[in-house]
Amino acid sequence: MIENQSQIGSAPEAPLAPRRTRTQEFWRLLKKNRLALAGMTIFVLFFLIAVAGLVLTSGTKPYFDPALVRLPEKLRAPFSQPNLEVLQPESAPRMGVYVFGTDDLGRDVFARMLQGAWVSLTVGFVAVGISVLVGIFMGGLAGYFGQASIRLHHLLLWCLILAGGFSIVFGAVFPGFGLLIAAILFFYASVRSRGSSKPTSKESWLNKGAASVDTLIMRFVDIMLCFPSFFLILTVVALLPASIYNIMVVIGLTSWMGTTRFVRAEFLSLREQDFVTAAKALGLSDWRIIFRHMIPNAIAPVLVSATIGIAGAILTEAGLSFLGFGVPPPHATWGNILSDGKRFIFDAPWLTFVPGFAILIVVLSFNLFGEGLRDILNPKLRERY
Repeated sequence: MIENQSQIGSAPEAPLAPRRTRTQEFWRLLKKNRLALAGMTIFVLFFLIAVAGLVLTSGTKPYFDPALVRLPEKLRAPFSQPNLEVLQPESAPRMGVYVFGTDDLGRDVFARMLQGAWVSLTVGFVAVGISVLVGIFMGGLAGYFGQASIRLHHLLLWCLILAGGFSIVFGAVFPGFGLLIAAILFFYASVRSRGSSKPTSKESWLNKGAASVDTLIMRFVDIMLCFPSFFLILTVVALLPASIYNIMVVIGLTSWMGTTRFVRAEFLSLREQDFVTAAKALGLSDWRIIFRHMIPNAIAPVLVSATIGIAGAILTEAGLSFLGFGVPPPHATWGNILSDGKRFIFDAPWLTFVPGFAILIVVLSFNLFGEGLRDILNPKLRERY
């Protein structure tokens, strides 16, 4: 009896509460933040609507045709009945009414909003994907290899390569190839000079350290932040052919600076941690340490930045389309629907209010969800929940 009591007394205590997984803890904190939960709900609905818009408005005979012109039915108010006496049977609205009315050409605004939802979603995700990839790469280099010195001949080589590439892109093919050939010859000469046992004074001048990797990348980030991004995008879009792909690439390549700063700050903190020191002691390569151990631990602020960046990309695309520099016809976007409606703001205000409120709600949902992710993924802010 005494032995049994001693065994019972020495038994380990059972845990007071079951241990939660990371997903369960994430959902528990998200449910407590009602604004973030509402933002995520609107985001999921927007995604489903955008996918449905792609399916229902694409193809040779779409279910909702955003390009169908009905001149007798122009500037009809929302939820108005179609005049079937002047319309062909195939031109009648599928839902029996014009849900969001019609524009100045009689096109169904509801069908155009469905098509514009997919365009806005695609531009937002692809542009942010490009900016996140560039930001992680640049920030990782600055944070992990920041103390490494860049030689002067490295800078000259990259200047020749970039100048040749830009020359070819903008039509100067022969000068561009000439610069690329000069870069190859310069690279070959620098390799030969490093293998030489008697360096000359010119070689020692070329081998001088120009700047550290961190200094070079962060000063380039500072220069990019000095430019007004929207006017830089306007300039580039005006020079390039009108295309949805050019819009995505230009927005992505002008919005990577914030991600670079986040990743650099995280890498500067993580590279001094014990697990990185242990990985180096085991002989792991630098790239394995970066991609296997450091990036997964530095991705939380990047996710928050990307979520808010999608809202910024949607706003930028809408602004470009409103000014006439966005996605070209026949694609309908919320920005060019808004632009078409500004001429009829008193006669047909729904052409302005419908896309305007849609942009407002979607951008607000992304911002609320991003703020909620920041609070949930940051341990210091998590205590408030």
